[in-house]
Amino acid sequence: MIRRNRIAFARFAITTAIAALGAGAAVHAATWPITTEQRNTAQRVAEAGVPLSEILPDAPDSYTVKPRDTLWAISGLYLKTPWRWPELWGMNLDEIRNPHLIYPGQILFLDKSNGRARLRLAQPVGLTEDTPGRLSPRVRATAPNQDGIASIPFNLIEPFLNEAVILDTNELAAAPRIVAAQEGSVLLSRGELAYVRGNLTNQREYRVFREPKPLRDPSTNELLGWEARYVGTADYIRQGETRTGDNGRTEIVPATFMLTSIRLEAGVGDRLDPVPAREYTNYAPHAPQSPISGQIVSLYGDALTAGQNQIVSLNRGARDGIERGHVLALWRSGAVGIDRTDPTRPRMRLPDERHGVLFVFRVFDRMSYALIMSVKQPVSPGDRFTQP
Repeated sequence: MIRRNRIAFARFAITTAIAALGAGAAVHAATWPITTEQRNTAQRVAEAGVPLSEILPDAPDSYTVKPRDTLWAISGLYLKTPWRWPELWGMNLDEIRNPHLIYPGQILFLDKSNGRARLRLAQPVGLTEDTPGRLSPRVRATAPNQDGIASIPFNLIEPFLNEAVILDTNELAAAPRIVAAQEGSVLLSRGELAYVRGNLTNQREYRVFREPKPLRDPSTNELLGWEARYVGTADYIRQGETRTGDNGRTEIVPATFMLTSIRLEAGVGDRLDPVPAREYTNYAPHAPQSPISGQIVSLYGDALTAGQNQIVSLNRGARDGIERGHVLALWRSGAVGIDRTDPTRPRMRLPDERHGVLFVFRVFDRMSYALIMSVKQPVSPGDRFTQP
């Protein structure tokens, strides 16, 4: 029985990806490259678990999974560094690429043996004959009819998968544009009609963007890309045409769109872009394989500082080795001051302090977007990050 359970546990991978894009939504595994060294390391971890020194002193012996739990949050009950939950669960990288789900109501228990810790899945099934009065853990053969829990708080980043866009060039300048509003209105709200000119595809759903802003490297001032300001979505209702008017002159009839959702009121001059296919992907947290460092370029939105669960853009992207799922350490620069205990009053800078964790969820060529998972102080453009 114990051996059978361990085999089942070893096959139980908890990267759950993003199961909650909608009931029954398909989930595709992440496809980052796996080297032989990574695979061997992961296999050793899968067999060994994590050192007890990595476990929090008040970690519970068992935990019942609740609705809206995430693997990150559950692991935060056990680990000093919750992003390392694949190690606690004893998963190798092959298993991470083929995610399985855990569900509300299932019971987890902490196995601490031989100086290592592993988190197991069990289900009380009643009293056993040989050990009266005790519950016997058993793997549940079938999952409850519920959505599996997500690996991270997916609801915080799901809107940004389509809304947050960084362009290599200001390509929206040539995109279809709103040229007039319904009944002469200046601004448009949800349910109102917008009239559009430009090269349109046959796609029904479009995103609406305001003029993009340039994003520059905080240190070099190099132009890294253009961030389009998201306005909302619109449906393609009626095709435009060119016709001859009553006076014999050529008239342009714009295409007709209806605003279906709004973050900002739309207006003349806003640009349209087809809604891309949704990204069904697995966000398994992992550290960069090589040292990496960079800075925060901007905060998404109009805030001057950002805190936990807010989005920031980074000055590193795919060409720098950044991947979806990377966990990064956030640092605050040490304050500059004067040593007043020294008669010469020398200038000094205090050491930089690590004060937060970033989770990369969208990657472009030269930049990426990250979610602030935890932070002690407000985050500002120019703050730096490194591998954890």
